[in-house]
Amino acid sequence: MTAQAGDADVIVVGAGPAGTTTAYYLARAGLDVLLLEKASFPRDKICGDGLTPRAVRQLVRMGVDTSGPGWIRNRGLRIIGGGMRLHLPWPDLVSYPDHGLVRTRMDFDHILARHATAAGVRLHERSNVTAPVVDESSGRVVGVRVKPLNERGRATGEQLTYRAPLVVAADGTSSRLATSLGIHKRDDRPMGVAVRTYFKSPRHDDDWMESWLELWAANNRGGRDLLPGYGWIFGAGNGTSNVGLGITNTSKAFGQVDYKDLLRRWVAQTPTEWGFTEENQVGDVRSAALPMGFNRQPHYSRGLLLVGDSGGMVNPFNGEGIDYAMEAASLAATVIADALSRDTALARERVLQGYPDALKNEHGGYFTLGRVFLRLIGDPRIMKIATNHGLPRPWLMKFTLKLLANLTDHRDGDVYDRVINAMTRLAPAA
Repeated sequence: MTAQAGDADVIVVGAGPAGTTTAYYLARAGLDVLLLEKASFPRDKICGDGLTPRAVRQLVRMGVDTSGPGWIRNRGLRIIGGGMRLHLPWPDLVSYPDHGLVRTRMDFDHILARHATAAGVRLHERSNVTAPVVDESSGRVVGVRVKPLNERGRATGEQLTYRAPLVVAADGTSSRLATSLGIHKRDDRPMGVAVRTYFKSPRHDDDWMESWLELWAANNRGGRDLLPGYGWIFGAGNGTSNVGLGITNTSKAFGQVDYKDLLRRWVAQTPTEWGFTEENQVGDVRSAALPMGFNRQPHYSRGLLLVGDSGGMVNPFNGEGIDYAMEAASLAATVIADALSRDTALARERVLQGYPDALKNEHGGYFTLGRVFLRLIGDPRIMKIATNHGLPRPWLMKFTLKLLANLTDHRDGDVYDRVINAMTRLAPAA
């Protein structure tokens, strides 16, 4: 038997940055929002925990206070590679703050969830969404089926049904809701993998985000290939550093490399005084997929909107996903609020159909450039040339930082901004 558990204006599935931001803005628009999360807070997620100025801007717009304890500010990116060590400050822009942040996902997601509930969102934790409810006559999603979970993550009690005229899928890379409607991942879009752990380290309060560009893997010719990716060291400010690496599937070595072993071998090369040793490791080495460049489409279908990792909203250039998830969430909430204000079903549907186009207009060209970039650096020879010959040219690295982090002013920017913006406009939408 299915218990009827009440209605909402919008149901949001998944309380990561994508889901909580969507729910927050919907609640601020006066809508009754039900936010469903499989786990219970605080809970961890595989991530580098680093936030560029693009993500910081989203927190500012939501009114999240980042001045208190636990928020570690950083001044920019420190790049290690090609025998060089460069410090690249975040660019001075009108459009974005001049600093980044680090906050562990254990804290970050919980903070956003509390921020959403303070705005009026109804959060139900330990709620495992098993399937959408589809109206037989219209074929539209009109709710979700939920199995309540106990503290051990096991199903308990009677299955519930929650109903709403719109459902937001913010349920991550695998997105059970999207796949149930036949919205599958696209094979022509890049995927990556992130692998990370924590170490107790004196570098925990480093005010630079550090990136290592040289990750090597043995090839079948008896030599080594430079992989398309990077290692990172981000001080978490709590006595630990988040240490990890990200690799994309544009390399022939993808799928043949033991990434956890690669991480161990890489950190073994770091100075002993940094403390990246087995006895200082906090927690296991864990990994997660990075769905890049809009790798699942369409982002709207039959009453279901995709936001965040469910729609592949990860930057192909650098593996960033939080900022794009939050930006898409803001856009989705605006579209939903506008649609629900319309008087007829036809008018509402016309508004909702504009969501995918709005996403492509915002990020499509940039993500296309990112896919081209990944194909190029998937060739170890090009990756080696870029590392050895790009780093010695500070002007080129300044341009590269702006390109990879997608940090430009669209009006009155410098020559780098104008070039990047022009490239983005000319590139076909992803």
